[in-house]
Amino acid sequence: MKQTFSIQEKAGQFACILFPILITQLSLASAVFVDTVMSGRVSSVDLAGVAIGVNIWQPLFNGLNGVIIGITPILAQLHGAGKKNDIPFVVVQGLYFAAALSVVVIAAGGLLLTPLLTLVNFDPLVYRIGHDFLAAIALGIFPLFIASLLRSFLDSLGYTRVTMLIILCALPINILLNYLLIFGNFGFPRLGGAGAGYASAITYWCIALILIIVVHKAEPFKSYHIFRRFYRISFPAWKEQLNIGLPIGLAIFCEMSIFGVVALLMANFGTMTIAAHQAAINFVSLIYMVPLSIGIALTICVGFEVGAGRHEAARQYSYLGLGMAIAVSLAFAAVLSVYKNEIAGLYSADRQMLTLIGNFLGYAIFFQLSDAIAAPIQGALRGYKDVTAAFLIAVVSYWGIGLPAGYLLAEYSSYGAYGYWIGFIAGLAAGAAALAIRLALIQKKRTVAA
Repeated sequence: MKQTFSIQEKAGQFACILFPILITQLSLASAVFVDTVMSGRVSSVDLAGVAIGVNIWQPLFNGLNGVIIGITPILAQLHGAGKKNDIPFVVVQGLYFAAALSVVVIAAGGLLLTPLLTLVNFDPLVYRIGHDFLAAIALGIFPLFIASLLRSFLDSLGYTRVTMLIILCALPINILLNYLLIFGNFGFPRLGGAGAGYASAITYWCIALILIIVVHKAEPFKSYHIFRRFYRISFPAWKEQLNIGLPIGLAIFCEMSIFGVVALLMANFGTMTIAAHQAAINFVSLIYMVPLSIGIALTICVGFEVGAGRHEAARQYSYLGLGMAIAVSLAFAAVLSVYKNEIAGLYSADRQMLTLIGNFLGYAIFFQLSDAIAAPIQGALRGYKDVTAAFLIAVVSYWGIGLPAGYLLAEYSSYGAYGYWIGFIAGLAAGAAALAIRLALIQKKRTVAA
């Protein structure tokens, strides 16, 4: 990254950082989609087992990954302040922290996985496949966390295109491994749904190794000497990353886990309604990659400018990203309004299902508008290292407003299952408003202090 002097220059630099992040996020989302689809080609039991594993793994991973990427604003501010010599120490401490966190997660998984899966009365075959999928993917937790940390290092310097290319290379590796291990092609064992777990774990190792080579051999990363210096473990450095990363991770977990809870609460509305809800959530999740990516880009840009003491530039980046997210969201709203039935047709040919999915997508118009405001503001706040308030807002908006309001409307009004989506909209809107107020206060405080 470099200092910019006009809105046009900022827009150009922001776009250069944002586009690779968006491609990266879409590629990561595609990997989960491929695992699910290819497992379903074996049998419905394998599909169900992998779906269970994914629904447990995704909120957990994204929450933990939020803790790891807490290092991004730290590095971005150091980069903006020109403190290059301090960056290697922070990165190495982050690597130690990521390795320690992976050990804790693997140990906790070994103790809690079986009791967790037995809480629900799954079919024995579905239980076994879900268990084996999660046990297999655990083999890749260590390299996955190391890779996330190194990605944060590269991204914080503004080299998001490099991480994009690495993730794009990993996607065909994952597909090939799925082809070999799920179906047992070319003499490999036919592992079914569990094979998707092993394929993901091996892919994580590949990503980590590629990133290590890039950081060690390629300029400008080579000049930081990340793997050529030894530092003792510094618990104060771990504490700084945890203070920033933990609220981020908890906020992400609160956001992602609520959808799984709602899916369980919808059980009394029937399988078809649950399936329609899941289909609509799947499409909204793809749309969400845009504001999410804008939020990640804002963390980098705002953090860089705050580190350099250029608070007016940080504010301009915030509004630039927010305006872009809202504009894209309005375009998506127009598409959903006109083509919601066609979009529903991507998921089912059944007439009743089409109607249900189309109805949910109608509510998604308002849902994604709130997301377009909340996600970029969260990213900007992370650039300021202001994360605790965003976490508290997430808890209140999702669990204190959205879920209770949704439950009351679903169970005690004529809205039925759609009541949960109205609750989502209300919670998200309240959260977006609170986040906007928080960002305005932070920016005013920093401007006055400057």
